[in-house]
Amino acid sequence: MTTYETRTNGGVADDERAWWKEAVVYQIYPRSFADSNGDGFGDLRGLINRLDYVSSLGADVIWLNPVYDSPQRDNGYDISDYHSIHDRYGTMGDWEELLSEIHARDMKLVMDLVVNHTSIDHEWFQKSRRGDPEYEDYYIWREGDGDGPPNNWQSFFGGSAWTYDEEREAYYLHLYDTSQPDLNWENEAVRQDVFETIEWWLEKGIDGFRMDVINLLSKADGLPDGDPDSEWVGSEHFIDGPRIAEYLDAMDEQVLSNYDVMTVGEMPQLSVDQAKTYTGTDGPLDMAFHFQHTKLDYAENQRWAVGEWDLKELKEITSRWQNGLAEEGWNAIYWENHDQPRVVSRYGDPVNYRRESAKLLGTFSLTLSGTPYIYQGQELGMTNSPWTSIADMRDVDAINHAKALLETDDYDEYTDIQDTISYRSRDNARTPMQWSPSENAGFTDGDPWIQVNPNYDEVNVGDAEDDPDSVLNYYRELLELRDNHDALVYGDYCDLLPNHESVYVYARTLGTHEGTDRLLVVLNFFGDEETVDVPVEFETATLLLSNYDRADDDPTTVTLAPYEARVYDLS
Repeated sequence: MTTYETRTNGGVADDERAWWKEAVVYQIYPRSFADSNGDGFGDLRGLINRLDYVSSLGADVIWLNPVYDSPQRDNGYDISDYHSIHDRYGTMGDWEELLSEIHARDMKLVMDLVVNHTSIDHEWFQKSRRGDPEYEDYYIWREGDGDGPPNNWQSFFGGSAWTYDEEREAYYLHLYDTSQPDLNWENEAVRQDVFETIEWWLEKGIDGFRMDVINLLSKADGLPDGDPDSEWVGSEHFIDGPRIAEYLDAMDEQVLSNYDVMTVGEMPQLSVDQAKTYTGTDGPLDMAFHFQHTKLDYAENQRWAVGEWDLKELKEITSRWQNGLAEEGWNAIYWENHDQPRVVSRYGDPVNYRRESAKLLGTFSLTLSGTPYIYQGQELGMTNSPWTSIADMRDVDAINHAKALLETDDYDEYTDIQDTISYRSRDNARTPMQWSPSENAGFTDGDPWIQVNPNYDEVNVGDAEDDPDSVLNYYRELLELRDNHDALVYGDYCDLLPNHESVYVYARTLGTHEGTDRLLVVLNFFGDEETVDVPVEFETATLLLSNYDRADDDPTTVTLAPYEARVYDLS
């Protein structure tokens, strides 16, 4: 029998608790959530109209993707004015009403903070390209190397990370799209302007920030060439750079520490040890997103190639992060976001077991230690959408890579790469929220800015609300279960069957004044029936939740249906 250590501190000490640890976050991509005026784009008024739905799910925090003024070349992550709302989303008055309505429902609001780069339309960049003495060093400008760019760094969206500007007669660095020049964080004036922007929003009453690619702020001295064979050429010189700790510590000391807020950093190529530094007791952030589990289905570690994934690898990654941050740091738990395809289409079965696998994947993310994030539509079991033409796509990343592949000798036409592009495109997460089986899924009365997934007639909120066995109502049970058990938030984690290739079994255990709060999670991650002996000792067991109709309270030996999930109380 497997044994595991149990905390015996009489529960959770007050100084270990935090509202953001016990919260469940619901992420909203406003462009695709709800359209109130029929122009085909989601807006703040549409979101206000749907807040009761988010509240009914049991979510505590809304993370709102960018609604700032922007030319929208990267759907709002190219910000031209940090202090104003884009006309398409509404007005600052609409935003203020949204914040008030969120708080009235005892929820909190977290905004996106995008400060590695701005839009080329931002006033700072326009002045910088003109050589304005006050702003000329706000961005990273360099002379070329002969007839080419200053170094071999690549943009995450493909191609060189440098673009030549005719007006400045120099190259500017953009680690993402050409329209998103990187700010020069070496410049103290840049840092102070950013800190003032952060404080401006906190003073308006928001409850925290999700910080976009925040560990890319510091670039290596001299901007040397990167390894040409690496997945992202140059990344060893701009991820976790030499002054990143200094920049984030200053942000925390000067601004964030003065408010009771939640901060989560998006951090490419993050390791557990680095996460401890960023999110530990003395770290500047509360938690961070890593991406290790989102790469399980990469073929040969290539983003634009699809391969089979291994449950044992998921177990290894999960255990490394659960145990690694158990005493120092905090996990951010997620499957989906605006940059990730739908998880049911990746690690579930969208055709034969959509409901079952959606519920299983939700059970996994909501029974781990850390703050869980649910992306809009995930709670419905929304799936990837078919992308039969590049013309239907809006994701600059997918479009650029599709065009790059078609320029090689390996492919002749889009149909040759359609499966891979369709599977990986960020557009899968950005199709409109499916509210009803009516036209355009109830998202808009107009023409939607991006195609609606054609399965909206069977996957939608309206039908799910009326179905007690829906994915949506199962998610509500999961959130209630998590709310009722401190062990799911603060308890120790132990993988009981680390070598099993299809069944994942783990315990969550917390010592309390009343005894031991202990839950057992049993998950069959694939489409075949499995029978397993569970190596666990217990006096009594109660089945709390299952995505099948079960009444068996004995977890000693269990026969699991395809994609079956069970949660037992062994307290």
